[in-house]
Amino acid sequence: MKVNEGRHTMKNKGKYYITTAIAYTSGKPHIGNTYEIILADAIARYKKAEGYDVHFQTGTDEHGQKIQEKAEAAGISPKEYVDNVSGEVKRIWDLVNSSYDRFIRTTDEDHEKCVKKIFKKLYDQGDIYKSSYEGLYCTPCESFWTESQLVDGKCPDCGREVKPAKEEAYFFKMSKYADRLIDYINTHPEFIQPVSRKNEMMNNFLLPGLQDLCVSRTSFNWGIQVDFDPKHVIYVWLDALTNYITGIGYDPDGSTEEFKKNWPADLHLIGKDIVRFHTIYWPIFLMALDLPLPKQVFGHPWLLQGGEKMSKSKGNVIYADDMVDLFGVDATRYFVLHEMPFENDGIITWDLVIERFNSELANVLGNLVNRTVSMTNKYFDGIVKSTGDTADQADIDADLKAVVTGAKEKIAKKMTDLRVADSITEVFAVFRRCNKYIDETTPWVLAKDEAKQDRLAEVLYNLTEAITIGASLLHPFLPETAEKIVAQLNTSLRDLDDLDKFGLYVSGTKVTDKPEILFQRLDAKEVMPKVEAIQAAQKAEYEAEQAKLGLAPEGKSEDNEDVIDIEAKPEITFDDFEKMQFQVGEIVACEAVAKSKKLLCSQVKIGSQTKQIVSGIRKYYSPEEMVGKKVMVLVNLKPAKLAGVLSEGMLLCAEDAEGNLALLTPEKPMPAGAEIA
Repeated sequence: MKVNEGRHTMKNKGKYYITTAIAYTSGKPHIGNTYEIILADAIARYKKAEGYDVHFQTGTDEHGQKIQEKAEAAGISPKEYVDNVSGEVKRIWDLVNSSYDRFIRTTDEDHEKCVKKIFKKLYDQGDIYKSSYEGLYCTPCESFWTESQLVDGKCPDCGREVKPAKEEAYFFKMSKYADRLIDYINTHPEFIQPVSRKNEMMNNFLLPGLQDLCVSRTSFNWGIQVDFDPKHVIYVWLDALTNYITGIGYDPDGSTEEFKKNWPADLHLIGKDIVRFHTIYWPIFLMALDLPLPKQVFGHPWLLQGGEKMSKSKGNVIYADDMVDLFGVDATRYFVLHEMPFENDGIITWDLVIERFNSELANVLGNLVNRTVSMTNKYFDGIVKSTGDTADQADIDADLKAVVTGAKEKIAKKMTDLRVADSITEVFAVFRRCNKYIDETTPWVLAKDEAKQDRLAEVLYNLTEAITIGASLLHPFLPETAEKIVAQLNTSLRDLDDLDKFGLYVSGTKVTDKPEILFQRLDAKEVMPKVEAIQAAQKAEYEAEQAKLGLAPEGKSEDNEDVIDIEAKPEITFDDFEKMQFQVGEIVACEAVAKSKKLLCSQVKIGSQTKQIVSGIRKYYSPEEMVGKKVMVLVNLKPAKLAGVLSEGMLLCAEDAEGNLALLTPEKPMPAGAEIA
């Protein structure tokens, strides 16, 4: 196979340093988590194709209280726990063919050593100081709250009593750098993308004013210790964010040539839920270290598992390795890259994956390659020859060539803006035009007329050349498929610089006489039983985990027909009730609040708008379970911050005698936005 994968002949355009967020080792990454590494890989491969010297870093975030608690629950040490999960993350990253240069772990010795030095440097220069965290403390939650954060004078997480308390801690002077950061963002519009993310950071966090950040904890010990005060563990985000510089050789005492070459990062690719940490905390840390800021932070949307609530208890969480087993690596890559919009969340279901596999990969691409190779073997014993015969179809040939050679520039513009899904659409526009060309030229009709053999040869040459260019454009996104295509055509992937030139395929080349079907059409009736087996295994695993923890699996508890009497509150008037607006909402995304054991942050679609609502129901619902639920929402509640996260409404719940909560949901299907009267 002749493959010029590395595009080594192209002129070097300089360095390009790209990172993903490092995956938190709390559990196996699902397909939404895996989307990020595939997206980053596509961008990295494309930049290599453009001639950049790319350094691509990813890895795992392995410290923090949550990890310690999960390890304790599993009966193993935190290091054993993160070794297992990090290994699983790396396995999946490798499975989807990501071409990273370094997989960093925050438990790596070089990283831990450097983080200690960074903390000491910031302390010595006065940016970090020791004080006490004073506030209202909830003992069960191990959390401090301000008066304004309380709900009815009680903990916003668990509803229990709070008491005044102090905890010794180190703090970072965020306010010292806030104005400088605001100015930087205003003068560098490309820094935070998309623009909506920038507006959110400015309006919700920076402009209202930054408080000093607590950067150490003493209530747990799984983390990097402050070496001059070992009872303190360094704040997990200070630890995690610095991976972007420690992984390439930063050292306060003298950095490596690799660091000097690659920093600043050209792109931090992260999920939209952690934009605040990367565009406020991280740049301020860098300013304090007197280092340049990354050129761009891109907060990509979420890939939501749509249609119904997703949870391990139901067995319907979608994982990348399951998708690869059923559809293959490149089909998995195609789906997550093509289905994800630039700014809005994307949806994934098993049915949708099957539909896209058949319509796009099998029909548009796979069938095109197979037909072209098969016709070449049938009519010319596999020899592809250019004759220059356009017959009376010169305009048709010219249009094909224009579409194919014009794709390079269109894709370049879209990739500059990180519009990867749109770029793949442009690649497939080449393949669609090829299929249309077959319909226009009707090779099977030409084959019946001896006088039209030269025209038939030219048609097949044009198709082969167009497919070669299309495969070369496809390579950053579906590398294995691109290589398989050019192998069948007995040619090489081309340098990006040459993809606006038509006619470079060597006339007289013989294609394979045994064409491989790239994507065999799938029958949903055969695939779905395999999906059901995956779901059953997932559910069984969940129930085993619950049993180990002494918890009843979801849906297994006996019905309780008891009634509950509660103390009556004062009567209200109808006018009082009229002031409250209740509507049906649909939860489109949900995540655990980082600083809380009890809170979930949900994105709730209500009519044409989406509200962010924080609820103390993490004990009763996982984030995966929440997605897809129709819920009852108090929508005109005055916004408030819970654990530092803005909440713009309230989800209505019922509470039993033991304090267990259940979301109130409509009895019958109702659209998001329906008024509750």
